Amino acid sequence: MTVFADTSALYALLDADNVAHQQAADAWVEIRQTGQEIITTNYVLVETAALLQRRLGLDATRAFIEGMAPLLTVQWIDPEVHSRAVATLLAANRRDLSLVDCVSFEVMRRLGIRHAFTLDEHFREQGFDCAP
Repeated sequence: MTVFADTSALYALLDADNVAHQQAADAWVEIRQTGQEIITTNYVLVETAALLQRRLGLDATRAFIEGMAPLLTVQWIDPEVHSRAVATLLAANRRDLSLVDCVSFEVMRRLGIRHAFTLDEHFREQGFDCAP
């Protein structure tokens, strides 16, 4: 099985003070122990690194880039996926839905991924199975 990793869960995993940290850590351990492939996008990597740097500093960003990112299979976003995600975002007309999320949904559908490592309810709304 393949799991898609989203910023919300990656951030919670790295922020020990986050209310969902233990939940994310338990889910991460289970995913890793079962040998599931963990996929994300370069958009999620950028979003996660920026959030970590802003909220927790460069040490946390370095831990992510050097320790966690190498464990992820990265899907690099091409112009077609980007354009479809932009169209989805604009059609949804929702302030709380991000372009990064729309890109993630598009990639998950294209790759047939049903499971997401996320705390973001938008993934569940889109019909994906979510952990934690």
